Amino acid sequence: MPSVYDEIGGATALRALVGRFYDLVETDPRGAVMLGQHLRGHGIAHVREEQFAFLSGFLGGPRLFAERHGHMNLRELHDHLPIRPQEAEDWLALMDQAIADNGLAGGAIERARPALRRAALMLVNREADAGTELEAAQASDR
Repeated sequence: MPSVYDEIGGATALRALVGRFYDLVETDPRGAVMLGQHLRGHGIAHVREEQFAFLSGFLGGPRLFAERHGHMNLRELHDHLPIRPQEAEDWLALMDQAIADNGLAGGAIERARPALRRAALMLVNREADAGTELEAAQASDR
């Protein structure tokens, strides 16, 4: 069976998907927490490339991220960020929107969705009512 990476169109399709996803992160209110975290980190351009490299290997294509960084441990990569269930759901919703906006559908996408969901929910490390960095920053600005 071909990989999800190959079935969706390889590097070109994946780069378009990641590009659309981060366009949404930058413009959709559901991306506000992620955007704030990335802007305080290495920036959006950096994370676009890292996400592409990670998803390439995650979806069965070249393991670019692992080749660069020696691992693909999502929990380790995100452990420094407070992630509530809502942020995981927002990530999934924006990824679903990016998938739809890029016209990706079919068996490969249906096989990928449960894996993406498991990965997103695995990163949750805060309770739903714990607040976010964005909310704390907004409160301190008042």
